[in-house]
Amino acid sequence: MRTIILVSPKTLMNNILRRLAAAAIALTFGALATMAQKDDFNPIQTGVLSLGITPDARGASMGDLGAATDPDVNAQFWNPSKYAFAYSTAEFGLSYTPWLRKLVNDIFLANLAGYWKLGSGDNQALSASLRYFSLGEVNSYDGGGTVSQSLNPYELSFDIGYSRKLSEKFSMGVVFRYIYSDLGFSSSYAGDQSTGASAFSADLSGYFTTYPMVGRNECQWSWGWNISNIGTKVSYSHGENPAFLPTNLRLGTTFAFPLADYHTLSLGFDLNKLLVPTRPRRDDYADDIEGEKEFALAEEKWKDMSPITGIFKSFSDAPGGFKEELREIAFSVGAEYNYNQQFFVRGGYYYQNPKKGNQQYFALGAGFSLNVVKLDASYMLATAQNSPLDQTLRFTLTFNLDGLKDILGRRRR
Repeated sequence: MRTIILVSPKTLMNNILRRLAAAAIALTFGALATMAQKDDFNPIQTGVLSLGITPDARGASMGDLGAATDPDVNAQFWNPSKYAFAYSTAEFGLSYTPWLRKLVNDIFLANLAGYWKLGSGDNQALSASLRYFSLGEVNSYDGGGTVSQSLNPYELSFDIGYSRKLSEKFSMGVVFRYIYSDLGFSSSYAGDQSTGASAFSADLSGYFTTYPMVGRNECQWSWGWNISNIGTKVSYSHGENPAFLPTNLRLGTTFAFPLADYHTLSLGFDLNKLLVPTRPRRDDYADDIEGEKEFALAEEKWKDMSPITGIFKSFSDAPGGFKEELREIAFSVGAEYNYNQQFFVRGGYYYQNPKKGNQQYFALGAGFSLNVVKLDASYMLATAQNSPLDQTLRFTLTFNLDGLKDILGRRRR
């Protein structure tokens, strides 16, 4: 729990608390405190940053990778078109991440996801997920040390998706999402009432998988892509100062090959780029009256830009040209060892340019699977100095309905 002593007017208290909550979210995306003072530090700014946090332990343990890995219950975040190739009829899973636990103990992300294969042809699926990100409790105190307000900021999203095979090797998927972000509070005496912000978005994805022969071994090669959070802007101040959603392009490929009977190794590689225009900086313009005018005009154009225009603009608007555009691309490399679909060991690495957020970390993880239940865990080791993301843990519990039906069927017999 965080506290703040307020001696200013009540209307100012509202603004301070909102900024405090926004700053807490900003901390979730790298060592901003140490990098913000550098002139070349220029991360892309978006709203509802929690939409970009990896929800599940499996993907996190491979360095935040999942565009083309084998389908699992959390494909809704990585690439929902994979559900059409899922092996089970239905699954649902719950993931939990204590966030920024090196700094505080009450910020967390909870994610519930599931899918159901439709029809008898095994070529389409319906999926859904619910994500809840809590920033914990923030208390404000008056001059006498008495609690005057308690703030519980949070963000949540709910989405539903549909995926279908278009051939034996290729599928596509679409997701529709509702987003709500509440960083304010209600008060019986505050004159400036704070309101939550809502937004709508959609994802579009594709997945291709094939089984080439390498020597005498049948392998699996897959690639996938997902454009997520294509949608409206979000605003916390009654329509003023809207922010872009974290629209993201993810591209990835995975190659799996058998090591021996019951032993399989998968290697994966993902690329990520935010499809959001870079906000103009005052330092990139001349230090005179004309430069001030040019900066004000550029910032106004950025604020008024539509999300769709912003997607295309994001490929050519970086102040440093093509070289800086390349810096906006983050990558993940990871591996998964699988013994008979029952025991898993994973590892990976994630890299983001220091000038664009400075998230850099190794990840490790393991999983155990029975007929009905699967448990996965991951652990993050940040390589960037003073990163609040260091030592992040994640847990995912998955339930397989096919396994549950088998158990129930045996009991009936």
